[in-house]
Amino acid sequence: MTTDSGSITPFADGLWIATEPMGILGMRLTATMAILRLRDDGLLLYSPITLTPERRAAIEALGPVAHLYAPNLFHHLRIGEWAKAFPSARLHAPADLAKKRPDLRIDRVHGASAEPDFGSLVDEVRIEGFRLDESVLCFRPSETLIVADLVHNVGRPEQGWSKFYTRAMGFYDRVALSRMIRWTGFPDKSAARRSLDAVLALPFDRMIVGHGKPLESGAKAALAAAYSWLPETRV
Repeated sequence: MTTDSGSITPFADGLWIATEPMGILGMRLTATMAILRLRDDGLLLYSPITLTPERRAAIEALGPVAHLYAPNLFHHLRIGEWAKAFPSARLHAPADLAKKRPDLRIDRVHGASAEPDFGSLVDEVRIEGFRLDESVLCFRPSETLIVADLVHNVGRPEQGWSKFYTRAMGFYDRVALSRMIRWTGFPDKSAARRSLDAVLALPFDRMIVGHGKPLESGAKAALAAAYSWLPETRV
């Protein structure tokens, strides 16, 4: 996976990714954005990373930027750069992001109304009972689920602290969620379970994650296993 300032990588038909290095809690990881082609060749940017001249040119070569998507209350740090560069793009975000980012013009709150441009191409599911207030997308043309922090796939970090922390938090060399998020991020586990079940009912086999390598196949089973700790919904 490339991490230079301009490269975008084809992932599936009508779907690309771009990555860059990032630090969080002292760890050296990567952040990933997804680029989806919608109707009329308009593009949706999910969890945009740093806007560089090279990256902008590479994305504009694919088509017009029509939508910017802040997936949760943390993956929004760079979206303002893109909003300024593409003022006609519709910005989608969690409702509470307006409190953190009064500088942003939020055009649509996740799930508040249907987005016509998504049509039959994109399913949107808000993860209820999750403090990060995340919404995930399923891109039907390539059967790909796109998430930010719902699950990680960071592999085997080589830096000492990153290796120690990911081992301690249970997401070293496996598709999993950090135990810290599990412990603190789900005040309503029943609601979260219902949302997860709705996600697992979607048609996907691939998955793009906000931190780490995407999964080319087997994503549904991997996501289900990563949330085996979440109690099943009682009928």
